Amino acid sequence: MSTPSRIGPNSIIQTVGALESACGKSQAEEILRKIGQGHWIGNLPTEMTEESKFHALVMALEQEIGEKATAGILKESGERTARYLLRVRIPAPFQKIVKLLPPGLAFKMFLFAISKNAWTFAGSGEFGYGSKPYPNITVKVTYPSHPVVGNFYLGTFTALLRELVDKETTIRPDIRKEDNAIVCKYACAF
Repeated sequence: MSTPSRIGPNSIIQTVGALESACGKSQAEEILRKIGQGHWIGNLPTEMTEESKFHALVMALEQEIGEKATAGILKESGERTARYLLRVRIPAPFQKIVKLLPPGLAFKMFLFAISKNAWTFAGSGEFGYGSKPYPNITVKVTYPSHPVVGNFYLGTFTALLRELVDKETTIRPDIRKEDNAIVCKYACAF
């Protein structure tokens, strides 16, 4: 029997925070209780957590508040996660070096560096990036989930690339269900 794949706790911490920001603490807690996720109230994870818990939260939120609202919450959750990573996980000297590089090279260097720890956000899925025909990022979510989850990665990568590569970075997402996976393709421009 294999060990369940784990991902960083910010997937849940920041999603709950974004939900609270969107509708207020008391309404967020009411929603969490209603969707069977009340165990997160005052009890957010502090270490790597099973990816199933994040996907359960995503799917329950989508069922309760709809795809559009959930997409907005997940995009903000990703942006919040990016701010955390910049503050706590990505070393300041590395950030300074990357910011000095031309955007194309900065993109490659940054994504090469994060690819070494991609499991912390991809879990059992896959992560890839490339520069042809244009800079791109791919996250393949293999754990059962809904396509709306791609908005979490969209928010994270947009915020990180705007901070480290080019403040004018735009990302065009293509998020779809393919077979038993969700393939999130992000075409980047800077």
